[in-house]
Amino acid sequence: MKLSTKGRYGLRCMVDLALNAMEQHVPLGTIAERQGLSMLYLEQVFSALRKAGLVKSIKGAGGGYILARPASEISAGDVLRSLEGELTLISGGAGATNEEENAIERCLKEQLWMKIDEAVLSLLDSATIEGLAEEARKAEAANVLVYYI
Repeated sequence: MKLSTKGRYGLRCMVDLALNAMEQHVPLGTIAERQGLSMLYLEQVFSALRKAGLVKSIKGAGGGYILARPASEISAGDVLRSLEGELTLISGGAGATNEEENAIERCLKEQLWMKIDEAVLSLLDSATIEGLAEEARKAEAANVLVYYI
């Protein structure tokens, strides 16, 4: 599995919203500037996040984006699926049927590929935007501390 910039940037921006939106909408330009990302590209990312029901938007003065649900109820898996689609190493439907698979391929699929998928998906689904935001706060505090020492 390889994540595109769309997935990586989308996850960064969701954590940014959790850290900075509080009860007010955040303009996309502010997020783009803070994260050092292209606003035009983020428009595509946020369009997909909005369609997936992960963010809400308001247009016009005072507009911007806010999380659609509490950060504790949005997982990294939710975000990545909305931007990347299926999150697996190998597609389940491609290639031969179970009867046609040779023993080696069936063994690899059952003993390796499926277990890797399960572990990755479990991690992504257990990592909440709230938890990632808290870790980002800690990392920022550690950077500030090191900077002043």
